[in-house]
Amino acid sequence: MPCEPQQSAAAPARYVVGVDVGSTVLKCHVYDQAAAVRGSSCKKVEYLYPHPGWVELDPEVLWSQFVGAVKEAVQAAGLHMRQIAGLGISTQRATFITWHKKTGKPFHNFISWQDVRSAELVNSWNKSLLLKVIHIIFTVLHFLTGSDRYLAPSFFTFSTQQTSMKLSWVFKNIHEAEEAARKNDCCFGTLDTWLLYRLTKGSVYATDYSNASATGVFEPFTKCWNPTLCNLLSIPMSIYPPVKDTSCNFGSTDCEIFGVPIPIMAVVADQQSAMFGECCFQPGDVKLTMGTGGFWNVNTGQHLFASHRGLYPLIGWKIGEEVVYLTEGCMSDIGTVIRWAQDINLFTSVDETEKMARSIVDSQGVCFVPDFQVSVSDPLLCASFVGLKPSTTRNHLVRAILESVAFRNKQLYDIIVKKVHIPLHTIRADGGVSNNSFVMQMTSDLINKRIEKPANADMSSLGAAFLAGLASGFWTDKEQLKKLRQVETVFEPQKDSEEYKPAMDTWLQAVKRSLHW
Repeated sequence: MPCEPQQSAAAPARYVVGVDVGSTVLKCHVYDQAAAVRGSSCKKVEYLYPHPGWVELDPEVLWSQFVGAVKEAVQAAGLHMRQIAGLGISTQRATFITWHKKTGKPFHNFISWQDVRSAELVNSWNKSLLLKVIHIIFTVLHFLTGSDRYLAPSFFTFSTQQTSMKLSWVFKNIHEAEEAARKNDCCFGTLDTWLLYRLTKGSVYATDYSNASATGVFEPFTKCWNPTLCNLLSIPMSIYPPVKDTSCNFGSTDCEIFGVPIPIMAVVADQQSAMFGECCFQPGDVKLTMGTGGFWNVNTGQHLFASHRGLYPLIGWKIGEEVVYLTEGCMSDIGTVIRWAQDINLFTSVDETEKMARSIVDSQGVCFVPDFQVSVSDPLLCASFVGLKPSTTRNHLVRAILESVAFRNKQLYDIIVKKVHIPLHTIRADGGVSNNSFVMQMTSDLINKRIEKPANADMSSLGAAFLAGLASGFWTDKEQLKKLRQVETVFEPQKDSEEYKPAMDTWLQAVKRSLHW
């Protein structure tokens, strides 16, 4: 059946679609020129747990969900596909797959960023003499040159969250992938790359700078895949896709998928996309996302800060000649913990948690230490409640969980202030947990800063739509995008942070008790 033309005089392309393949849900929104949502679809991301510590996604299930979400959102908006000017895709980062270049057949399921199957490899490498020698070499180079480029490798350690270790595991354990790689027939792709490949029926094989920089295999200083790291881990360089601008024409979807070819005008990593959606365009702008995990991102402009303990550099986006760098700090287990608490019936609805926390004056000395994922700094850290008493109620447990989010926000903010030598300006929050005003107010008090929460918390989807809209001419420039921002709530500091010091000191003691378990 022949494809319909993408546009017609009767139905001009006046809408953009932003899809966010997050760690918990896949959301698709159709936006008009006022950035108002005209139609939406949401699907739960389904994970597989074939072995303890393994976290996977079925590529065919994800593909079906992606296509279904776009179709449902456009239908919900009462539109036809030919009215879509462009598609922007935001994806969870560092989740990857490998497949055969000639057949397109995957060698395995998507391996999630949350997967810890490489733990033994990580521990082996981190204890190795070779890594110690590398530390010494780069310490000397940093001392002699003063270049930040040599600072990060001087204390670099591997972690289970890094793509490099899991890729090394793939080539050690999946013979078909290793054999194809030797013959230059193996393709590597994060979610964005694989979706591009499927949407274009294999005609486009690419990623963007934001996604590449989040793999840990891409060198942000040189803007290239890291040959030194790949040689070290015996990963062939031939597997990596070309890296393109974040906002540009990646080609069009095959017309058989949606009935008409839809231009794919942006692919972007989810945290960088949320940063763009929040319009954090100036150096010193800060974005706080509290979703499945927690992420603090600082726009450092054209200055690339080297990794410091707890912080690491990323490419935010590249548009033409403009390259914007970010510094990021992350916390695992934000939304994960709250979802777990709901699963064990501490509360029925997430909306109850704020009221439960405010119904008592404090947590009665109860502390919650969250780390269901293996900690980067301590793989033996265990999640725990500390300070339980006969008088402890569900309210105390819930308050302790929410306080732990605010305390970790305070920890990361203090590291950022100390290490990132740029004046910090606006702090903008998004993600599902940003809807909890107890967490937001306590965070504002602890860091003594104003925090803005937008009317629309789905910033990753909006950021992808903004980037696609700029590339397609749907919106003209960033100044126009700033005018479309809508702030729902502003949290101003109401308490002196010193009032929280006894509670935070107790929590820090609880964290120490949970280390090296």
